[in-house]
Amino acid sequence: MSQHVDKAVEGEEAEGVGGLEGAEGQEAVSGEFVEPARVRQLWHLLEPLHAVLYYAPEVSEEAAALGYGTSDRWPGYFPLRAAPLGPVGAGRIASAFYSFSPRMVARYAGPAWGTASPQEVLAARLRGIDRTYRTLFGDRLADPELAEAAALARRAAGAAGTAGRPLAAANAELPWPEAPHLQLWQAATILREHRGDGHIAALLLADLDPVESLVSFAAVGAASVERFESRGWSGQEWSAARARLVARGLVRADGTATEAGRALRRDVEEHTDRLAAAPWRVLGRADSDRLAHLLGDYWVAVLSSGLLPSESTLGIGRV
Repeated sequence: MSQHVDKAVEGEEAEGVGGLEGAEGQEAVSGEFVEPARVRQLWHLLEPLHAVLYYAPEVSEEAAALGYGTSDRWPGYFPLRAAPLGPVGAGRIASAFYSFSPRMVARYAGPAWGTASPQEVLAARLRGIDRTYRTLFGDRLADPELAEAAALARRAAGAAGTAGRPLAAANAELPWPEAPHLQLWQAATILREHRGDGHIAALLLADLDPVESLVSFAAVGAASVERFESRGWSGQEWSAARARLVARGLVRADGTATEAGRALRRDVEEHTDRLAAAPWRVLGRADSDRLAHLLGDYWVAVLSSGLLPSESTLGIGRV
């Protein structure tokens, strides 16, 4: 593993990232206990491998060829992410994506299937990520280490339970591509949507509605308010959500989190880690560690490409 990844892991473990120890961090499934810090670190390593889909010029070209606008990323983002669900309407997409304004989803997802079918989008996104990975990784696509990483990630993805997780289930139903680098991307996608579906469950348990989830996350410094505004909520909706959180004692009038608000967000992230742990418990500690080691160079290559934004609404590296 690269020194960058080693240092990131050391920092997480030193700070107790995940906050779950012993039996509290264990899922009620068979397999070994895997530390919450490792669960979160594997997400940190896999997320860029998935998310580059939404920023790579090669994918934008494939989306444009289908007829989607490319002046910004949203006309392509919604069909690219929602295509595994099939030709569903904007309401179901908004439900599955959770934190986006329904108006924004209706604007971009509402007409999406009139431009291209979900099957056409699925084929385009696979072509696009194939081209993107070939650009980013070059000759390393033929390395046995990549094939090993793909096999381990696929095993973990196969252990990701999909009950109550619509986006994970939809991606898990897709046929596996033959090329190892495409298997790695598909496994990363299943695992990140599995975690994301679990995160929504954690937000619901914390009684945070879609816009409150963003306001409370901004309040702990996960990202700037301006970054969260990309989710399409109006200033009035943002202010109303802040007022509700102020009334609950979670946020101050200036938008910063109270101690109770920080504790609630820690609970949300820890609950998310716990709900995301099952695939890694089934994979086992040694193989999970091995996968983290193997992913390091590919993670660095994606981050070094400059394609991903420096600030993310997911709060990676900040929470």
